[in-house]
Amino acid sequence: MDCPHCSSGQVSNRSRLTAHGYRTFFCNNCKRGFNERTNSPFNKCQVNTEIIFEVVLWRLRFKLSLRDLAEMYSIKGFYFTRQSVRDWVEKYAPLITDELKLQRKGQATLRWKADETLVKVKKKFYYLYRAIDSHGKLVDVKLAETRDSKNTAAFFEQAVETVGHKPEQVTTDKEASYPGAIEKVLGRKVEHRTGKYRNNRLEQDNRGLKGRYKSMRSFKNPVSAERFCQAFDEQRSYFSFRRWHKDRRSEGYKRANFKSKFYELKSKFTQKKLIWTQSVMPL
Repeated sequence: MDCPHCSSGQVSNRSRLTAHGYRTFFCNNCKRGFNERTNSPFNKCQVNTEIIFEVVLWRLRFKLSLRDLAEMYSIKGFYFTRQSVRDWVEKYAPLITDELKLQRKGQATLRWKADETLVKVKKKFYYLYRAIDSHGKLVDVKLAETRDSKNTAAFFEQAVETVGHKPEQVTTDKEASYPGAIEKVLGRKVEHRTGKYRNNRLEQDNRGLKGRYKSMRSFKNPVSAERFCQAFDEQRSYFSFRRWHKDRRSEGYKRANFKSKFYELKSKFTQKKLIWTQSVMPL
């Protein structure tokens, strides 16, 4: 392990561990000590990184309140408040989002379905743009206050940047903002389809997010709303067992698939292999 302060490889292992069981080291070059979590967003946390990862993931995936999570882990001997859970989701959910986005780079098909659904934010409805590919996998998510050509074009620009390529075909409803935005961002050669029933698959896919956030009694501000919606959709697509639309699998396969992907993501989270590029995230 290189020194996080001077990047030197002249590092010695120390015999003692931190209070949470992490190894400590000493740099012979800059004469400074550090541990396995130094210069990571978890260094000042008083709870193990594995527990933080589980709390954030369960908050995103299941309909558990902040109090539910605090009570669940108090039985295991980990004591923290509801505010701690809220802070962890705010700080670390974007890290999971960025990592899963990076894994999806270049994997989306060339046929997309795009639509927007309403999300309630502090007694006001916002438009959540969503897009999936022909296999039902997530393309991208973006929250906007209004539904117009500017926001629609910004959504497609973000989607192209996320997946790394433009589609050959886009299916939408007959909303007036789509044709101009598609021509501006994706080009005139992209086939734009509209129809009464052609977007039913995406309409059904919106149920996952709608069912999850309604138990939270809406969001308090647009920033937290977009952060949660992006993180929720990313982990939902990541844990999806389907390789194509209408892919049928046994319950045993579903459990094994979830377990393997869970430990894979957990390993990256705990071993500092995620990308620490959150410029607005307080450390």
